[in-house]
Amino acid sequence: MPQIRHSVCSLDCPDTCSVLVTVEDGRATRLRGNPDHPVTRGFLCGKVAQYLEREYHPERLLYPLRRTGSKGAGRFERISWDEALDTIAARLQAVAREFGPEAILPYSYAGNMGILNNAGMDRRFFHRLGASRLDRTICSSAGGAGLMQALGFRYGTEPEQFRHARLILAWGANILGTNVHLWPFVMEARRNGARLYTIDPNRNRTGAASDRHYFINPGSDMALALGMMHVIVGENLYDAGYVARYTDGFDRLGERLKQWTPARAAELTGIAAEEIAALAREYATTRPAAIRLNYGVQRSERGATAVRTIALLPALTGSWKEIGGGLQLSTSQAHQLNRAGLERADLQHAALGREARLINMSRLGRALTETDDPPVKAIVVYNSNPAAIAPDQTRVQRGLSRDDLFTVVLDQFATDTADYADILLPVTTFLENTDLYTAYGHYHLQMARPAVPAPGECKSNVEIFRLLAHRMGFTDACFDESEDDMIRTLLAGGHPFLEGITLERLEREHSVRLNVSAAEEPYLPFAEGGFGTADGKCRLDFPELDFVPPVESRHGDAQLRERFPLELISPKNDNSMNSTFGHRDALDAETSTLHIAREDAAPRGIASGDQVRVFNDRGSVLLRAAVDERVRAGVVAAPSSRWARRAGDRRNINAVTSDRLTDFGGGATFYSCLVQVERSGD
Repeated sequence: MPQIRHSVCSLDCPDTCSVLVTVEDGRATRLRGNPDHPVTRGFLCGKVAQYLEREYHPERLLYPLRRTGSKGAGRFERISWDEALDTIAARLQAVAREFGPEAILPYSYAGNMGILNNAGMDRRFFHRLGASRLDRTICSSAGGAGLMQALGFRYGTEPEQFRHARLILAWGANILGTNVHLWPFVMEARRNGARLYTIDPNRNRTGAASDRHYFINPGSDMALALGMMHVIVGENLYDAGYVARYTDGFDRLGERLKQWTPARAAELTGIAAEEIAALAREYATTRPAAIRLNYGVQRSERGATAVRTIALLPALTGSWKEIGGGLQLSTSQAHQLNRAGLERADLQHAALGREARLINMSRLGRALTETDDPPVKAIVVYNSNPAAIAPDQTRVQRGLSRDDLFTVVLDQFATDTADYADILLPVTTFLENTDLYTAYGHYHLQMARPAVPAPGECKSNVEIFRLLAHRMGFTDACFDESEDDMIRTLLAGGHPFLEGITLERLEREHSVRLNVSAAEEPYLPFAEGGFGTADGKCRLDFPELDFVPPVESRHGDAQLRERFPLELISPKNDNSMNSTFGHRDALDAETSTLHIAREDAAPRGIASGDQVRVFNDRGSVLLRAAVDERVRAGVVAAPSSRWARRAGDRRNINAVTSDRLTDFGGGATFYSCLVQVERSGD
């Protein structure tokens, strides 16, 4: 008799879907979105609707493996869990004795967004070991820093409220591709007369479906926001009452904005001055108006300040006080869990007597090839595939190829990074383990138990690091805690948003809305100020409020631009999840494509289907050209992130991206990248 069990999608997406799993004879046979969840609303994205193909794929890793060939060759032999754990423990202990524990580097990100398997027992283990800390910057740190600078909190408009908007700006946000559960609310708003505009260098599926698309030059979003503010303030379209009560620095902002005419903004953004002025007027006078800002904006050199500047727009117009107004980038901070109690950073002092050094994950290549005192001698990779997703790929591959680097990889498939592993460990999927789930696109906390048994000898991250802690001789009581113990610790933070939310309630209800507002009432985080500043006011003026073009851009380094005249962006692929699902043939084809405008293709003799070489001083990659209207002249786009192991040249687009960091937050600058493109022989 089929059973219906609840689960939660663990992939790195703002939607954090509630999933219903049909199980027959211990095997999942169907996945569907939970119709009772207020955001999932009964459907799944195309990626997860096919997830059972991944769950039961014949190439899934099922047993511990040990490398038998050269690093990068991907040749392994099966070993037992005891042998794998003993080997790892012995090697880590040897590295710690000879070089100090900071010679050991954990490398992880959001391949699994369940809190326990993302940042639970693993954090305890590495803190107790005294390993280097990883600054997890590669996706959202710059945007998070900019949002905090603007608002003081990572709060935003509820997705459910977008149905009430009359104007929606999707700014660097491919809603259909990377946030599809917002789309029904957008469509409801449009049926009620709302307009949807997209602002992006790449006309993706959302741009094609919008009422108007604004092609913007990569990295110039701050200039557009300043040009809009010039009009809003100069024409008295701002909300004077809201500004007077809940903001500070308006007069100083007005002085700065005088130089930011639409004409100046047009020169930098590529959007006509009259279009900038019209957009500003429409945004300021249409009530309510909502901005869905996404992380594409912050993947450039001034990305954090761009986010901060855009996030000031709703404060100028008073849009925060309206249902269906405001802005959403992230809602993550509202999930006020006791992460300190879970992660136990205090354990570092038992090993080192101090806080361990911090290594930026966006500069992994440098960490593996240049870092000294001590050098990185061991790396443990989980929830990530850095050989595919990290910038400056050539340097990353060179570092991972070091014979003196002991590498452990935890994964479900043999990925690019797994090919370099000395020990490769098989891990569970979200359908197979217990976890607690927050969201960064809504305000619902969820919990899931295993829906199906783990195949072969797969173990969860929690169990693996628990076993490693015991092998290392760590006797701290926290390493004996169960998943339920850890969830109770997380819920014990005492924040009002969590009041009344217990493990038992989550087990019973599966999903619980945070106490951000009274039941059934919309949450308006800044309707009456309440910004995360000392006086609760939004700071409208700040020293960095001026635009400097990225070095690698059409208005940046002129000599570099002469050699490499095209601005490259590598946006998220609609049907991928970073490098997850890279084993699928259809996705490999999508992520091995370069979109190029006719104006740039013709003088280079490039036609659709031609193999092209994309290159700069950092490296090169071979792709297939698609001559189309996705981008305009001067910009090329290559969806990320292909498995390099599937490419003839064993590289993907990150062979040319830079490890230069953002202005704040230490983020990666994937979209500040100059390249040249030439036709290449097949």
